[in-house]
Amino acid sequence: METTALNIKTITQTLAKSAQRFKQIREELGITQSAFAERLGIKNTTADIERGKVKISGRIVTQLLKDYQINPLWLYGDSKQKHLHPQSQDVAPKIITVNDQGLENILLVNTKAAAGYADNIQEPEYYEELPAFSVPLPAYHNTSFRGFQVEGDSMMPAIKPDDWILAKAIANVDELKNGKVYVIVEEESVRVKKVQKNTNSLTLISINNEYPAVEIPLHEVKEIWEFYSKLSTAMDTQPNNDLLKDIKTDLEEIKSRL
Repeated sequence: METTALNIKTITQTLAKSAQRFKQIREELGITQSAFAERLGIKNTTADIERGKVKISGRIVTQLLKDYQINPLWLYGDSKQKHLHPQSQDVAPKIITVNDQGLENILLVNTKAAAGYADNIQEPEYYEELPAFSVPLPAYHNTSFRGFQVEGDSMMPAIKPDDWILAKAIANVDELKNGKVYVIVEEESVRVKKVQKNTNSLTLISINNEYPAVEIPLHEVKEIWEFYSKLSTAMDTQPNNDLLKDIKTDLEEIKSRL
């Protein structure tokens, strides 16, 4: 009887520990119970698991390992190592094209083409429809470049709507440098953002402060291109306009006090 009672106590403690750590994973991702449930393929929410009422299934443990590199031994309280070290994620371009001289083309993806880019990322026919050119400069040789047209004002004032970003390919996420600008190709979008690399996700940061930072799981990223140069038809003739307005406001306030 004492042995049975001890076993039940051990199982209860393990269940409580796994529930606590499961909740910790979700909170660190900054998502709701419903959103986490959807990612893991769980009906409704993860509330019962987090309360310790429902045991974490083997399928969920596998999904946590696959998507977030969560060590199953850590999850059950038998290890201090939270993450297993995954193989570096491949984010290199899936298809390239070459010109008649055998040199690699720089393909241009405008805002309309970007809507279907991720869906056609491995379809040669899609790339045949994209405009292509080459730059006769050594800096643009021996690596893959691609042009992406910018949509929206989230990167203002540095990058304006309809500007073109010429970006070079990177092979895997290990090459990412925090704070630099990248073109991030996701399952349903193409975005130009500053990047902060986390263990299992990327934080995408806008230069325009009106847009909040967003976090995306690494497994949703298809390709990453590092900002190299910009093509723009816009010219800012009053770069200090906002500063002048601020100075004028301060002077008016001082004048009113006097």
